[in-house]
Amino acid sequence: MRNRILFLLWILSCVVSQLSAQRPPAPRVESIVLDVSQPDEKHPDVIWYDNFDEESKQQRYAEQSGELTHSEQFGASGQSLEMFYGKGKRGVGGRKVFFGDSPTYPRQTVRRGESFDDIYWRIYVKHPHNWQGDGPAKLSRATSLVPPGWRQAMIAHVWSSGEALTLDPATGVRNGKVVTTRYNDFSNLKWLGNRPASQFKLHGDDGRGWWVCVEARAKLNTPGKKDGLQQLWIDGRLEAERRNLDWRGDFTERGINAVFLEAYWNDGSPVDQSRWIDEFVISTEPIGPVVCSTTPELIKTPYRGAGNLRAWQIEVSADAEGRDVVWKSGDLTAEQRVTIEADRGDFVGSHQGRTDLKSDQDYFSRVRQQSDEGEWSDWSPWHQPFRTTNDNN
Repeated sequence: MRNRILFLLWILSCVVSQLSAQRPPAPRVESIVLDVSQPDEKHPDVIWYDNFDEESKQQRYAEQSGELTHSEQFGASGQSLEMFYGKGKRGVGGRKVFFGDSPTYPRQTVRRGESFDDIYWRIYVKHPHNWQGDGPAKLSRATSLVPPGWRQAMIAHVWSSGEALTLDPATGVRNGKVVTTRYNDFSNLKWLGNRPASQFKLHGDDGRGWWVCVEARAKLNTPGKKDGLQQLWIDGRLEAERRNLDWRGDFTERGINAVFLEAYWNDGSPVDQSRWIDEFVISTEPIGPVVCSTTPELIKTPYRGAGNLRAWQIEVSADAEGRDVVWKSGDLTAEQRVTIEADRGDFVGSHQGRTDLKSDQDYFSRVRQQSDEGEWSDWSPWHQPFRTTNDNN
């Protein structure tokens, strides 16, 4: 009897595996058409904004490498910054922004003369669907540069940890004095802890093939206290944080004054490949996702799987867990985008009877697709947050 039960369970597992193999993979919302101006372009809290569409703005970076490309961009048009990794190479593509009380590059320093103790920076990152290897070691950092030279009072690293991201804060201050003697003076830096890493696997199945919103924060400690903070949000959710940090002791001569976007891969890439950066913002207040109209147009990732695409469906929620679903599409055709409006689906739940989304509110989406064999994929996680425009602005 026991052997018969085991045999039946084996048959059942084979059937389930065969059915699963026939199902297409769950797609994602690749990006969103930005048909309204981004408030980050002119907001007084914003230190820096770049959507990489203006070639002339690239000259305002004190240091830069890598090319802009039309081949990938967040939304339906424009450009992005390409970080290219040749096989065995460490990568090319980065930008350095200096601001406030930075002692370097006075002509390119923005908001010169101000002092910043608490900043946020946001980028959208896209890896190809067939990205190989874990993440390049570096993605971005905020730092406090102190003369002479490039001595560092503190560094807020956003680095890779396998397929995930992690925060790795460090201080260069001892007893109220900066003890580092140069940039990346590792022997004189004190590391404040880099665990845990994010649950979201930016360089794995969670993040490959679509644009992902990555935002970080660095808040210096009150002089003499251990109340500094570093935080990381991915896809609109808090993924990692380091609290009770002593970034600077009671050193107050310089604030945070630079943010760098970096391509560096310590061990080199296993193959020729690229990743892309777009919608780069530095601000003194939380930034969040891109801003869209109240009838935004969402773009689905290309179909991948056996056969061809027959149909796909998308839902929009007013919260990150999908408790308040507010719009549902019917079966959509093979076109890869849809406008969230009454003609293309139904407003439901708290949005019953509306003809558009509410203004100045965050939303999340999920999507699934059907093969021409009739098999539906799983629903994607709730992802790709966006904020609708404020009608009062």
